[in-house]
Amino acid sequence: MYSYKIYNNIAQEGIDTLKENGLKEDQVNPDALLLRSQVLNESDFNDSLKCIGRAGAGTNNIPVGDATDRGVVVFNTPGANANAVKELVVCGMLLASRGIIQGSSYAMTLKGMETDELNKSMESQKKFFKGSELKGKTLGIVGLGAIGSLLAQTANIMGMKIIGFDPYISVDAAWRLPKEVEKADSLETLLANCDYISLHVPLVDSTKNLISSKTLSFLKDGAKIINLSRGGIVNNDDILDSLESGKVNRYVTDFPTPDLIKRADENGDVILLPHLGASTKEAEINCANMACEQVSNFLKNGTIVNSVNFPSIRLGRTTNFRLIIINKNEPGMIGKIADQIASSNLNITDMTNKSRDEIAINLIDLDENPSTEIINNIEKIEHVLSVRLCK
Repeated sequence: MYSYKIYNNIAQEGIDTLKENGLKEDQVNPDALLLRSQVLNESDFNDSLKCIGRAGAGTNNIPVGDATDRGVVVFNTPGANANAVKELVVCGMLLASRGIIQGSSYAMTLKGMETDELNKSMESQKKFFKGSELKGKTLGIVGLGAIGSLLAQTANIMGMKIIGFDPYISVDAAWRLPKEVEKADSLETLLANCDYISLHVPLVDSTKNLISSKTLSFLKDGAKIINLSRGGIVNNDDILDSLESGKVNRYVTDFPTPDLIKRADENGDVILLPHLGASTKEAEINCANMACEQVSNFLKNGTIVNSVNFPSIRLGRTTNFRLIIINKNEPGMIGKIADQIASSNLNITDMTNKSRDEIAINLIDLDENPSTEIINNIEKIEHVLSVRLCK
């Protein structure tokens, strides 16, 4: 029986999924770790650890490189919280366009007034909270994955023109996009032609400070930027300079910093939220279910879907005896493994092998139960990281 350890608050529906798949809780030597925001270190990796499930899209709180070196699969849940984030982006655009926050704050100052006086005051002051509609405006979406494509669909229904930029767009994501979406050849082209820009890219070396003084120089004057993705994608010093000059009209983000809070308090052109993108009951359940199902399926069958460090792999079960072998992606490994199995007079009924960068995984179905000696002999092959039997 496989085991798990949970960090943070994982929705009960996900925990139920683990239990339904026969997993038990183990705080000391788990086969799987499940987490949301917990920051892991290599010291958190026990010897029996086989996989990590992140109930969310980002994995910058997990030492993925260390996990790969140990043959530990890291899963995430792309798309599970996409609708929740998309809805908050739409909210962010509305907050940036209409005097909603300012109007609400003003309304609270009317406490204690009689009805006639209150109505008179509101009529005289509401002109100061006038805004603009989203319909007919141009939205630029940087990153057209699960969230970006959903946002494009909603914005299209709302009557917005959409320009998208994503040099790494997948075929599946491309199919999800409305035909009305215009594809930009570069980030600079998108910035120059949009009234609103929403960012939906992971924080990696190539996207750090993606929005900086260099790219902001191409921005359409008075544009509004929404960043509910990752804080480091936008250079805060440069965005503050652009707000001061009027190049940027509003900046909406759920990654507050002292400087941004100061600007929001003094000028009101920064709108800050406490990273609420995936903070809905529905998103938390979706993420938990997805992460726990992926972990369970890997432990029981070796199936990998949505891993950030391993290739996707799947093989329908043909027998009750499956070897899962993880090794460094070196020439001749399949032959060496097959030779060990053949030398023990076992028959391979089905198998598949997939690799990704420096790592590889083999799923091998046998017609008989392999002995401990066979498994130990395969483990001794140079570059093999782990071998286990799934019955």
